This record gives sequence, C-alpha cells and structure tokens, in this order.
Amino acid sequence: MPSERAEIIPVWSENYRYVSEVIKGLFSMVECNKYLLKLYVTGHTPRSQHAISNLRRICEGELAGHYEMTVIDILEHPSLAEDEKILATPTLIKVLPSPIRRIIGDLSDTEKVLFGLDLQPLHR
Repeated sequence: MPSERAEIIPVWSENYRYVSEVIKGLFSMVECNKYLLKLYVTGHTPRSQHAISNLRRICEGELAGHYEMTVIDILEHPSLAEDEKILATPTLIKVLPSPIRRIIGDLSDTEKVLFGLDLQPLHR
C-alpha cells in the first residue's frame, strides 16, 4: 500500500492575526452537517503517517465525506500546539459539532475512536 501524505495547511504561527483568520475560515468552510477534525502530529514520522491513514479510513468509512480534516505538524507550527495545549502526538481534536472531544494515539482502534470522540457514524 503506497504511503499517503496528508496535506498540511500552511499557517504562519508568527502572525497571530493570520492564524486567527485561518481558523475562522475553517469554521466557515464547514457545513452544519460536517465534522471539523484537527489532527496534531510530529513531523512525517511513521507514527504520524499511520495516524493520518487511520483517520482517513475512519472518516471515509464512517462519515462518508461529511468531514473536514486538518493536519497540523507541531514541528512547523509549535504555537498552534501550545494554544491547544497539546501534550502528546498524535492528538485528534473534534472541534465541530459540539462538544469538543480529544483522543491521543495512532487511531488504530476504530470503535474506540468513534466512542472517544462521540462521533455518530452515518451508517450502522
């Protein structure tokens, strides 16, 4: 299986105003019936790539395109990790719909990820 690389959204962490606008833009991009997920990783390590692949698999299998996924590399954007109080990676944060939920790890156990993030699969 070929290695997938997630698109990492470029964000200028030195410019708080710009970061704020990017975050607002992410919220406005998401329709009411979509999930907004942020995955914090450390570089392009095998563990990071595994978490990204697992999240894509879960989202496509359970949410069928009703999601927006953002991958944030904390090596490139440490202030974003600091703002979110990220202590370990990979960390997944479900921003929308409320309530905010977090899960730490490689996301390999689909059932635990769905339960931990209070996600409602589209088909079951």
